Amino acid sequence: MSTTPAVICLDLGGSFVKLGVMDAQQQLTMLDQQTIPADSWPDFTALVSRMIQQHQQHFSTDSPLAISTAGIVAPDSGEMFASNIPAFHQRNLSQALGELLQRKVIVHNDADCFTFAEAQAGVGKGHKVVFGAILGSGVGGGLVADGRIITGQNGLTGEWGHGPITLTEVEIEGETLRLPRQSCPCGQKGCLDSYGGARGIENLHRTLHNVNASSLDIIAGWQQQEVQANRTVQVWLQLVSQPLAYTINITGASLVAVGGGLASVTALMEALNEEVQRYVLRRSPHTLVVPGAFAHNGGMIGAALLAQNN
Repeated sequence: MSTTPAVICLDLGGSFVKLGVMDAQQQLTMLDQQTIPADSWPDFTALVSRMIQQHQQHFSTDSPLAISTAGIVAPDSGEMFASNIPAFHQRNLSQALGELLQRKVIVHNDADCFTFAEAQAGVGKGHKVVFGAILGSGVGGGLVADGRIITGQNGLTGEWGHGPITLTEVEIEGETLRLPRQSCPCGQKGCLDSYGGARGIENLHRTLHNVNASSLDIIAGWQQQEVQANRTVQVWLQLVSQPLAYTINITGASLVAVGGGLASVTALMEALNEEVQRYVLRRSPHTLVVPGAFAHNGGMIGAALLAQNN
């Protein structure tokens, strides 16, 4: 029997706390999901303690806790920057939970964890440089090179969804469409995040057509060649593909693993790959933009793999 302890896994988002366990054979089992008390540190820690206690039969007292979370982990201090989860915003989550739970705790950004999982055991296995592109409700990213997560200044790497990079005009069927630069919650104006994720598609549809529709309905309409939805997705493909190609040129990634809800739409990912291939400096002989193998639980898997490697 392996002496490697099971790893307790937590995924922390703005809405839920998910609990799982990864065994020595790197198999993840989901155990629980609860609404996160995002505004209260005492309530948050009480919930985490209770969830671990209720499922303690699945791991041992020396099992580390691996956390994949929304937000940025400062590499020098361990301080969290998670404005949508005030419960641990500006806290050293690893240290504070470690002291409370009396076990080793590691904390990493969820996009970084997803990218690490894909590079180690998913669609990016065998690639030297893997970029992880999150296309969920918003846009995020991570970068793994030579089997290591690349963590830059202030814990920021791969944040291709932010910065004033969105095109202000696109060409569709010989027509030039001009788009306003949208304000972003990050404080900047013109971020891809405002048009790029699922909420971004909805925002783009509203901007183009003055019509409110869900991203699911817009994508379904595109697949059925509905005129307004088709135009929205064609514009979306231009807006997203160019900064993604630019990111690939800069990082040297030989594969982009896509996570988040939009990754599950095969036709959309195939169309995005074709658009990206048009703009990279050298077209790849293989599919460059690929839905991740761990699109749903990649953050937890990556965090657990990081804990096992430490």
